[in-house]
Amino acid sequence: MTTKKGFTTTLLHADRLQKPEHGALHKPIHTSVTFGYDDVQDLVDVFQNKTSGYAYSRQGSPTVSALEHKVTQMENGFASVGFATGMAAISSTVLALVKHGDHIVASSYLFGNTRSVFQSYMDMGLDITFVDATAVANVESALKPNTRMVFVETIANPATQVADLEAIGNLCEQKGLLYMVDNTMTTPYLFKPVNVKAGLVANSLTKNIGGHGNALGGCVTDTGLFDWGNYPNIYDVYKKGDVKKWGITQIRKKGLRDAGGTMAPEAAHYISIGAETLALRMDRSTDNAMTLAAYFEAHPNIKKVFYPGLENHPQHALAKKLFSGYGTLLSIELVESMDCFAFLNKLQLVIKSSNLGDTRTLSIPVAHTIFNELGAEKRAEMGISDNMIRLSIGIEDKDDLIADFAAALG
Repeated sequence: MTTKKGFTTTLLHADRLQKPEHGALHKPIHTSVTFGYDDVQDLVDVFQNKTSGYAYSRQGSPTVSALEHKVTQMENGFASVGFATGMAAISSTVLALVKHGDHIVASSYLFGNTRSVFQSYMDMGLDITFVDATAVANVESALKPNTRMVFVETIANPATQVADLEAIGNLCEQKGLLYMVDNTMTTPYLFKPVNVKAGLVANSLTKNIGGHGNALGGCVTDTGLFDWGNYPNIYDVYKKGDVKKWGITQIRKKGLRDAGGTMAPEAAHYISIGAETLALRMDRSTDNAMTLAAYFEAHPNIKKVFYPGLENHPQHALAKKLFSGYGTLLSIELVESMDCFAFLNKLQLVIKSSNLGDTRTLSIPVAHTIFNELGAEKRAEMGISDNMIRLSIGIEDKDDLIADFAAALG
């Protein structure tokens, strides 16, 4: 009888147990675009989803498959599809599963690019209602007869609002709705959306899972909980075999294959290796983030601190119940007398950068960059001031980070 292994042990040995060539401990990088078959029937069977295999790497390659397997294990899921980026994963999944005339309920605190692509879908006729997802009542009141999906993030970027994840999951189960959760800010190490009845889970692998700022990638995981047999948007051509496979097959075919947001095998390899130390890095980064949040909270030049680990955070109790840690995303709002550009330019150790989930601590002025296109009115609704700075906390020695911030704050 096989004993279930721990999180890091499972990741470290995931490739090896798949028996890579020549006893390699990591799945090799397969750069081939095409795959040949001696018997044409074998090629046809792959095309028709009658057997597993590879035909053309736009919709899958052995290296990406190995990473998909690893993410599925992390999320305690059923199956996963890898994409070139997290945005490709989200936009392609909506493209694959939602049709004109359908309705989506989404968090009003969505990451700027996610909000942007949802707006593009609205411009093309998709009906999307944005609500404050920190309370399930807001989601329920927005439901319509044609609602197909509820989409939320675990922790919002940048103001760290925490969605009412468990209650929303119960609501979606009761109503038979597809529940999709973006787990990027928490990662499968701190939280598993399958535990709150999510049907689909999105991750930007570029962030903490890859963790080193050296590869772009995204993934969508089917948890196996959603009944695709009752979902009206599955194409007849994919209604074959195991009903549990219908959704993920359609995402791979209509989302990945048709939209073409394919992950490169080299990126999959980098992310797969980075994922092996996810737990170690998250423990260090979240510890640093908690220390810095407390430091900022006591500093006279900081007007407000946004971090779910603080007891005065509006959803602290919810975050404490749901997550095993509070994440690496931390935002601060400077007092009005301080110029955020001047403050950032004084930082010597902390890097001015737009990424998240790196080993290094990163900083960016929110209103002027990642949420600039949203406009002042929408930013105000989301709690984003002109003096807000988003921080992605890394694994540096905490005393060095505090010293750098202390010098910049004056």
